[in-house]
Amino acid sequence: MKLFYNILFLIFFIVSSPWYLWRLIRRGNWKKGFAQRFGFYSSSLTNKIRPQTIWFHAVSVGEVNICAELIKQFSAQFPQFQIIASTTTTTGMAEIQKKLPQEVIAIYYPIDFPFCVQRVLNLFKPQAIILIEAEIWPNFLWCAAKKNIPLYLFNARLSQKSFRRYSKAKFIFRGIFSSFHGIGVQNEIDREHLISLGAKPENISITGNLKFDGVRLKLDKHLNVSQLLSQIGVSADSPILVAGSTHSGEEILLAQIALRIKRIFPNFFLIIVPRHFERTKIIVQELQKTDIRFTLRTEITDQTHTSPGTYDCLIVNTTGELRFFYEAATITFIGKSLTAKGGQNPIEPAVLEKPILFGPNMQNFRSIVHSFLSADAAIQITDSEDLEKNIIYLLKTPERCKSLGTNARQVVLKNQGATERSIAILKKNTLFQQT
Repeated sequence: MKLFYNILFLIFFIVSSPWYLWRLIRRGNWKKGFAQRFGFYSSSLTNKIRPQTIWFHAVSVGEVNICAELIKQFSAQFPQFQIIASTTTTTGMAEIQKKLPQEVIAIYYPIDFPFCVQRVLNLFKPQAIILIEAEIWPNFLWCAAKKNIPLYLFNARLSQKSFRRYSKAKFIFRGIFSSFHGIGVQNEIDREHLISLGAKPENISITGNLKFDGVRLKLDKHLNVSQLLSQIGVSADSPILVAGSTHSGEEILLAQIALRIKRIFPNFFLIIVPRHFERTKIIVQELQKTDIRFTLRTEITDQTHTSPGTYDCLIVNTTGELRFFYEAATITFIGKSLTAKGGQNPIEPAVLEKPILFGPNMQNFRSIVHSFLSADAAIQITDSEDLEKNIIYLLKTPERCKSLGTNARQVVLKNQGATERSIAILKKNTLFQQT
């Protein structure tokens, strides 16, 4: 079984390497830490290692955000442990370094070759490994289980697509899922899926969704969006649509919608925050084909002072600022839900009491979407025409905007607590009962 997997993985690695390398280069800063992906670390990093080490792994930005809150609460209760936090992407690494204290050892997750994972586990010698969501790499977990390292999986979720994929390779994954000491799932459906894949029922707890704990209820200001908008001529009473984490095809639709809405609300303003800022050049080329007047976030300096009505749209081509722009929104739209599939996280605008619109493709956030829709805390639109209609409706009915925002925040507050329930799973292990 292991030989079969490793042959397949080697073939996959060779075929897909050019594409993954291209993605790394496109996102930038790819050379730094590249050797870590093969299990090689600098002495300045390895010198930090202490005997009592716990390893947390979060794939990318979304998982890092919820993992950061889990690590903070874990460290407060178990200060004796050294924390390793790993990620797969350069953007995830940037978030780890920004959100976690320097004493946390931040590394890139090793490629799933036996010699890579063996080297890393022998080097760091973690006393437990905690994975966020469903990042399952067989060699890493086989090696950890062989070394009797307790394995935990928190905020576990399996889309229908992932469940079908794991089911087809159950002969590989059954033993892996059964090796977890504790699993925290988001709902009963995920629990049943994991049991059918081999996880032990007694080791699974329904903890809820850690994403609800990953947002701060209070915003630590470091960007004055109101002042920034004023600099480019946006008046304080302008209705603002913030489109967050947009993907290909959505920006031009939003620009066309904005131009039509301005016929009804002349001071309407659109803020687009792409999920990947590297797409800025493509977005600019697309919007230049329309009549929309736009500027880039990076073009705004302290010396910028533009007269009112100069621009219709701002493209935020920076990272880490989406939540600050959500705070300035009259209405929010969640990207990757109209022209792409999967969706993005709607919790950030919800905690800020903003009315939320998203498209039909929110497959990666099914349980969250259900929580919002069932509480009348968001509106799911069917297409771009429906999006335009609902934006106009909300702009004409500010009381509806307010009720949607109030309901959205209540959904977040009601669903918080998954972090504490996840840590409670760890406390069942004698390793975490020592004082």
